[in-house]
Amino acid sequence: MRLRKDMKTLEETNEFKPKFDDNGLITCVTKDAKTGQILMVAYMNEESLAKTLALQEMVYWSRSRNELWHKGATSGQIQSLVELRTDCDQDCMLAFVELRGKQGACHTGRDTCFYRRINKDGTLEFIED
Repeated sequence: MRLRKDMKTLEETNEFKPKFDDNGLITCVTKDAKTGQILMVAYMNEESLAKTLALQEMVYWSRSRNELWHKGATSGQIQSLVELRTDCDQDCMLAFVELRGKQGACHTGRDTCFYRRINKDGTLEFIED
């Protein structure tokens, strides 16, 4: 498959050019740096991304509250940034974090937000790790 010239440039650049969507957001998948477990998926805007890089702690954009969300500020589930990656076209982020403070990453108190499996019949099954 032949890539468009502008895509090839974006895919091979060392320049960080995050591509935010029409709402000014970019998806961020967050993983535990030690275990590799996916903890959560959230969104970032330009300000939360800048604060994450400055603080070296995860700051997201809460779509439901329409405000910055410094993970752990109220829950105690602090996520220290270990490494931040972007995908090939820079429209998605992958954060590797170290969990500090209160255990868990989900607001339910679980280790991960992905604690239910969708069965073939469409029902949900709780997963015990």
